[in-house]
Amino acid sequence: MTTIDLSRIQDALRLGHGPRTLDVFLEPTCPFSARAWGKLDELLARAGAERLTIRLRLQSQPWHLFSSVTTRAVLAAASLPDGAAAVRAVLGAIFTHRAEFEPADHCSGEVLDRTPRQVLARIEALSGLALAAAWETPALTAAVKWQARHARQNGIHVSPTFLIDGLAVPEMGSGETVDAWLERLGLAG
Repeated sequence: MTTIDLSRIQDALRLGHGPRTLDVFLEPTCPFSARAWGKLDELLARAGAERLTIRLRLQSQPWHLFSSVTTRAVLAAASLPDGAAAVRAVLGAIFTHRAEFEPADHCSGEVLDRTPRQVLARIEALSGLALAAAWETPALTAAVKWQARHARQNGIHVSPTFLIDGLAVPEMGSGETVDAWLERLGLAG
């Protein structure tokens, strides 16, 4: 049985290395998560990687049909040798091509006819990464379960949800500007 290094996965899901922490719970097929994801690089650049650590957390949601498949694909990417770059490639591919991974109105359209293997193959094609071997490693399930437990213990229900230094900030949202996020973090200016 192949082992998966959970600390390596957590490292691949981390941006920056500062003392202030922002946990961002994302669901790979959620349009609001995509909007938040699109602002994280600017947030880190403006806050400074030495002042802020952004920890990506995955929040699989059952109303998004292929949520568990796409979440596992992101974690498979994180387990690769260049996990951080692989995570960026996979999340970018899924967010950019969301319609290929989420049925219309969560319940209709041709996406319903896809199998998990077809979804994974499409993510591989869009990201340019070979994920199947890591995805099919039974040990990867520990990383999937860790993400679920972490979200549940923090009362996370929707995505994106934000925690600043471990405390939920329910009023923080993907529709806010990076300036507003910097204010909330106490890192403006």
